[in-house]
Amino acid sequence: MSKPPFIPRPLVRANQWTILLFTVASWFISPWLLLVPLVCNLGGLLFNFNPVIKIGRRFLKKRPSDYIPEDVTQQKFNSTIAITCLTLGLIGFTSGLTVMGYVFTIMVALASGIAILGFCIGCFLFFQINQLRYKLKKNEAKI
Repeated sequence: MSKPPFIPRPLVRANQWTILLFTVASWFISPWLLLVPLVCNLGGLLFNFNPVIKIGRRFLKKRPSDYIPEDVTQQKFNSTIAITCLTLGLIGFTSGLTVMGYVFTIMVALASGIAILGFCIGCFLFFQINQLRYKLKKNEAKI
């Protein structure tokens, strides 16, 4: 039996910091800075290549398996949420819908900041969705 795929927690944290810092910087410098975390996470989701994680691997002081593992499936779910919010934020800012831009970028900045502090909102949603699927499947089996 093979071990499930995982990402070492420091690499997940590096990605979360990238999202947070570039999102906040986009409010003061340019909304186009949102492209950095957007492209990185899109690359991770579509091609399993996130430059932040790839570069971060070079700075790990221990073997990847020595760190707390983060589930790849869960991280891809979280990336999907981040990609959606970053895209909608960028669309908002660049199309003159500034309020829309701020709403979505504040959401992604808060989510990444809270995740850095230890509570992953995306992970909580992922768990709740899976619980709901299980209950629905269980109820289908009774019918």
